[in-house]
Amino acid sequence: MLPALLAQGLMDYKPHYEKFKDAYYDLDTIILFLSFMYLCRIHNAEQLRHLCPGEFGKLLGIDRIPEAKCLRNKLKQICIQNKTEQWCMTQAREWVKLEGTTIFYVDGHPKVYCGDQAHLGKKHISRLKLCMPAIMEFWVNNHQGMPYFVVTGEVNEKLGEMISDQIIPRLKDQIALPISEQELLDDPDLPCFTITFDREGYSLKAFKKYWEKDRVAVLTYNKNVKDKWPEDEFHEYTVPIDGMNIKMELAEREIEFEGMKIREVREKSSPSHQTSILTTNRKLDIIWIAIYMFSRWCQENFFKYLRQEYDIDKMMYYVVKQINEGIMVVNPIHSKLTQALKKTREKISRKHAQLHVSKEENVNSSLETTPRYLQKQMKLTNQLNQLKTEEQKLLEQRKEHPYKIAVKNMPENEKYTKLDMEGKLFQNMIKMICYRAETTVALLLNSEIYAKQEEVRSLVKSIIKSKGNIVPDYQQKTLTIEMYTQSSPRNNRALEKLCELLTESQSTYPGTELRLIYKLATNSSARDQEV
Repeated sequence: MLPALLAQGLMDYKPHYEKFKDAYYDLDTIILFLSFMYLCRIHNAEQLRHLCPGEFGKLLGIDRIPEAKCLRNKLKQICIQNKTEQWCMTQAREWVKLEGTTIFYVDGHPKVYCGDQAHLGKKHISRLKLCMPAIMEFWVNNHQGMPYFVVTGEVNEKLGEMISDQIIPRLKDQIALPISEQELLDDPDLPCFTITFDREGYSLKAFKKYWEKDRVAVLTYNKNVKDKWPEDEFHEYTVPIDGMNIKMELAEREIEFEGMKIREVREKSSPSHQTSILTTNRKLDIIWIAIYMFSRWCQENFFKYLRQEYDIDKMMYYVVKQINEGIMVVNPIHSKLTQALKKTREKISRKHAQLHVSKEENVNSSLETTPRYLQKQMKLTNQLNQLKTEEQKLLEQRKEHPYKIAVKNMPENEKYTKLDMEGKLFQNMIKMICYRAETTVALLLNSEIYAKQEEVRSLVKSIIKSKGNIVPDYQQKTLTIEMYTQSSPRNNRALEKLCELLTESQSTYPGTELRLIYKLATNSSARDQEV
């Protein structure tokens, strides 16, 4: 996996960080060690105690790996430099340039905070169906789920705010492929790039702002769709998704919002269901609109995989920092009054329902039961009047408190703080490179032997954890990695093919002149070399 890591820019951190002075574990060793840890699914420093330090150290060319305390100290030395964002933006620009993409996927991922040192805003955690203190990370990926960079929110920023204030400026100024002003003038429909997101970022006013201010197109699902298009508007198209040709019935119309034309594309999956898609990109073909929109699930799968395999929510240490007191946040008092108002209105709705049922029962019953029903209705009416009075009081109280206030104006015991995210961002950067390297190897094997992505992912994880021999030859300046066989002939054929591809990359081990050679330990050439 080392050639794949190097190809993804693992050692391109050097222009951004200063080296350790007089240290046994230098910066190259720590970076390599962390990448090997994450690939082997070792999520934190505490799990190192279950490993043999000498055996793992051989992978790094040293006597032993650092202990947990030493590793934490090294990470603090790295994070003090505050260079991770600079490295991340530079590497993201290289990835975008290499892949030539102009379609970017944006989505948020909450990281639950279970500590008691920081006071964070609460977020809704959909997988837990709870509102909990959390840090919100906004990831930018390509249409295959490969990550580019991540931006961390301060307090309670929503997806639309982050796209407008953080993500579009970074993409336009630092990462996206440049487009000359002459090209934009010659083609008024040409966007600088297109961002794709789910319904959380839906806002027609924002779509217009993105285009008029930055010439950025959007691609997202439509919201609050109630009408159905006639079936004769739909035509069958062949849409390639995940290597398979899928038949889709698509239709397109053009809508207008405040002088801006927006394309609406619908996919009919059944006679009763139509999926509506909106885009301001007038250059995309209708088939590519469907491909890019339905590929958004690659980003959801990316979150699931990194959470399960790389423990993306894990933090190696916690450092609490003061937040910028000028940031505008939702007023906690306003939120509490809104919640109380919501509960009061729910009670009013229930009382109205009970009163309606009582009146219906009174009409359908005999005269002897009328006094009892009238008494019940009088009681419900009095309760309704009390609740409406309470509702009016809550409305008047809420008017006295603005919806948003500055952090400095919050009550002292409720003021938000934040965690120092430099360490988390540094871990995310290493994990992004590891994921991209693992995915690249999986794609190579998938195109050659395997048909199912799950099988090739399992094989890659098996190869990473497989044992082997490391044979250095300082005269020939080679480092031969002899891989032991896998569990089946098909897996061995895939491993042999992978060894050929890794050897052809002509990679050298970082910090040395030794060229990496990969082969199976059962090959005759490997046996001859052992003899």
